Amino acid sequence: MSENYISSAKEIDAGVSRLLAGVPGPMRAYSQLVTEASKPGTLDAGTKELMALAISIAIRCDGCIAYHTRAAYKKGASRDEILETIGVAIEMGGGPAVVYGAKVLEAYDQNTGAGA
Repeated sequence: MSENYISSAKEIDAGVSRLLAGVPGPMRAYSQLVTEASKPGTLDAGTKELMALAISIAIRCDGCIAYHTRAAYKKGASRDEILETIGVAIEMGGGPAVVYGAKVLEAYDQNTGAGA
């Protein structure tokens, strides 16, 4: 499990930029969807980011894990909040979510510079 999640998130940023240049209409529409869905409402933006992270684990999306772990960290998620999010994802995703939950913890530790 030695993926560099910081580099992966940067690669996703670059890919999104290329897509924005190549298919600006759909990407602007998608960006607007992300912006609207992520806005604070009854749930704050940090909680919504943790929800996206739990879904990333449950659907087993490596790129989503890199991107949403970084975003959760930037929105102030603590390591304990990340661990609870992983727990909920494991409940919903079973054994595969355990493997992907471990990936999220590694990605969070890489973003914070911490180690277990």
